[in-house]
Amino acid sequence: MPKTALDPRFHEISRERVADRVAQELLRLIAAGELVPGERLPGERHLAEMMNVSRVSIRTALQHLKSRGFIAAVQGGGTRVLAAAASDCTSALAHLVQVDRQNLYDLAEIRAGLEVWAARRAAERGTEKQIAEIEGAFATMSSPCRPASFKARDDLRLHLAVGKASGSAVYMHLMSILSDILEEMFAYHRYTLQIGPTYDQLLMNQHRAICDTIQARDAEAAAQAMATHLQTVLSSYQSTQETETVPKAPRAEINPNIQKLAGR
Repeated sequence: MPKTALDPRFHEISRERVADRVAQELLRLIAAGELVPGERLPGERHLAEMMNVSRVSIRTALQHLKSRGFIAAVQGGGTRVLAAAASDCTSALAHLVQVDRQNLYDLAEIRAGLEVWAARRAAERGTEKQIAEIEGAFATMSSPCRPASFKARDDLRLHLAVGKASGSAVYMHLMSILSDILEEMFAYHRYTLQIGPTYDQLLMNQHRAICDTIQARDAEAAAQAMATHLQTVLSSYQSTQETETVPKAPRAEINPNIQKLAGR
């Protein structure tokens, strides 16, 4: 058939390279939250075997994803998933927090609303493996042999495990972007803001409630447990603000929207 007789609405489709299909599949896993920011990818040989393609196709696909900012090389070999623009965003946010503690409170308040949502989603959609990871994080933090120097790190690990169980790639990328400043927030909270075995036990009981309700698949109870925990955290920030010498603008009650989110 002469070319002029072809229907102009239809266009020739170019053949897709194997490397392009590999890149698309890896992007699908990232978008679905199955590959999360910070996670290391299997080696080229292992990926080639699992995806039944050549190592050349794997290498080309990985280079394509690196150039687009989805993954990065790891020192010593391998690649890991990235969160877009993490360094620029985190450095600017860290500066805001350092300039004014009010910004630290605001960040904690915003984070609180997000985490209530994540706890509900984790109870609704978390896989058995993901829920086991939450339980494992709690078992580590609650071990009587665990040194106090790991409190902040363990606390953050549990909250990230809840986020992963939410099954939201968008949420995990947001948390990854905030990871550095979140680590500082957890350290400030556990080692400066509130110190002592009584407060530590209170937080431990609240974390236990979060884990239990997610494991029970009770979405509303999980949201409420997270809201209760984060109200405690925000109360600590507010009490510190009230004792600061620099005057602050008056605030309303501590984040009333958290309870609304919990009881959606």
